[in-house]
Amino acid sequence: MSSSKASANEKGPANRPYHHGDLRRAILGAALDVIAADGPAALSLRDLARRAGVSHAAPAHHFKDRAGLLTAIAAEGFGLLATTLREAADLKEAGVRYVRFAREYPAHFQVMFAPELLRGGDLELTTARALASDALRDAVAAVPPEGRGTDARLAGVAAWSLAHGFATLLLSHNLDGPVGDQDPEEVFRGLAAMLFRPAD
Repeated sequence: MSSSKASANEKGPANRPYHHGDLRRAILGAALDVIAADGPAALSLRDLARRAGVSHAAPAHHFKDRAGLLTAIAAEGFGLLATTLREAADLKEAGVRYVRFAREYPAHFQVMFAPELLRGGDLELTTARALASDALRDAVAAVPPEGRGTDARLAGVAAWSLAHGFATLLLSHNLDGPVGDQDPEEVFRGLAAMLFRPAD
């Protein structure tokens, strides 16, 4: 995602923008660009303000600090993930969509599972995380016990581990050799079929 630019007619002294139509979105977009390129450790609110063309204090108005910004990114990510998981026809496709989400939103994905960077008690974050967990839990529950075992909770851990592990290894290029030129989503479908078999 790229950051929004202030319009040409919103210039103040020294040719600096003094107003931004959607500063929050612009800062989030700039932050996602930085994370995708250099990781969360490279984030600086002052640098993001410069990228968005606003005063260095402006980002703090929306996010207070770096942890607030990262928490907002994680909450947005879990919300997007919940939506895409809900659209899956079955558990295997939920896993495919999980992998697709990680590939399409790699910056969100990096931040979502780094609790040490986030405000764990943030309501928006906990709500979005719960929605994503519920979506995965429902997909697992829809599989008959013969196809997943009698412990739905452990089956959920297995499904999440497979999808998350595959996505993480894929993004870190540890699967470049085994996957090669194959479609990663098709490779994942094959792996999921090994773990969760339909009932006869």
